[in-house]
This record gives sequence, C-alpha cells and structure tokens, in this order.
Amino acid sequence: MRGTLYGLGVGPGDPELLTLKAHRILKEAPVVAYPAPDSGESFARAIVAETLSPFQHEIPIIVPMRTQRFPAAEIYDEAASEIAAHLDKGHDVAVLCEGDPFFYGSFMYLFERLGGDYPTEIVPGVSSVMASAAALRRPIAARNDVLTVIPGPLPDAEMEARIGAADAVAIMKVGRHLARIRSVIERMGLLADAGYCERVSLPEEKILPLESVTADTAPYFSMILIYKGAEDWIRALPAGKPPDVR
Repeated sequence: MRGTLYGLGVGPGDPELLTLKAHRILKEAPVVAYPAPDSGESFARAIVAETLSPFQHEIPIIVPMRTQRFPAAEIYDEAASEIAAHLDKGHDVAVLCEGDPFFYGSFMYLFERLGGDYPTEIVPGVSSVMASAAALRRPIAARNDVLTVIPGPLPDAEMEARIGAADAVAIMKVGRHLARIRSVIERMGLLADAGYCERVSLPEEKILPLESVTADTAPYFSMILIYKGAEDWIRALPAGKPPDVR
C-alpha cells in the first residue's frame, strides 16, 4: 500500500498558529519534507522544530535564493522523485509549506507532480494575508468589498489598474520592489490608507503606516494592505503604529 502525501500549511511563523490537524499529522508522519534555502535554515522547518522527532526522516528541498525565474523545474522533479520513493514503500510524507499550501505555496509544485499518482491530502494553513490583517488590527474586507491580491513584481501600470478596481488590496512579494510600489500608491493618493506589515507573528514583527516606512527595500516576508472600500469606519482605523510606538 502506498503512503499518503500531505501538504501541511504551517502558517506565517508563530508556531501557535499551526492547526491542530497539521500538528497531529506532522507528529505521526515518518517522513517530513520542506523547502530550504541554499544558505541558512529552513523557515518552514523552524516554525515546527519543536514538534519534530529525531526518528523522522527529513528531506530538505534546497531552493537557491536567486532573482532568476522560479520555481526551477529540476528542483521539484528531484524532490518529487525522492518523496515518491518513500511513498512507494508505504511511508506517509508530510511536506511543510509556509502559510497555506495552495496560496502561492511551494507545495503546489509537488502536488502537480505527485497528486495524481498518490493519495494526497492538503491541510490549509493561516495565510500571511489574514495574519497581516489581524496584526494591523484592521478588517481586510467587508460586505461586498472586492479583495485583490497583487504580486509586488507586477509592472506599475498593471498594479495601478488593479488597485484602482479593488476595494481592498493585499500586495505580496514586496521585497526589493518597496520603493516603486510606494510610489504607485502615493500617486494614487492612497498612502494614508496603506499599512505595512513585516515578519508578522514573529518576535521581530513590524506594523507601520506605509507613509512611515523610509527604506527602499523590504524583507521577503512583508506585505502592504490597503483598504478603500465602502466601510468608512474601517478606513478611519489607523494603518499601523507610528515608528515610536511599541
């Protein structure tokens, strides 16, 4: 009998945001796989480190941190082959994924390769969008508001059009695009409505009004939330804390 492939969403960083179901499966799985950079530790593994057992076999999926097109097919081909070998032996494999597996999650590339051939279960996780809204203490969308999620690398014109058509906006993958994104938002007159969220749920978390952010770049784990919908009371809420407020 073949093993089951599990895609486990492990949330934005706080280990307490791991779901009970993901925790149970993770403790029971004999094999655990996770994405890891080519230098430094795996963030996904770090989130669940206290749950792992020395008796579990670990498969780090080394993903080079480069600006070139990602994902690299050969990396996931090789990882899928290694995971399949364990599944063929009847061993369940839990694949860790930061946030949610199917929301810009790396697990989807393994699901593409293995999901049709092996029993597979996806366990949703707390996404960074929802965690950021909670940290910002401002509802992300209400009633009939249309929420649009925008990748930071989008060109200015397309980003401006999508922001203009939305009631609420989450801009992900901010990173090195921070200064350019801020300029787009400022040109649209929405700077006061934008909150900046960095490393949400972690001890080094930063929640600021975008207009208070002076850096030109941001960490990978950062996001900008904008509310421009019909709920005036939401728009009146602060878009973050000033830099001198703890």
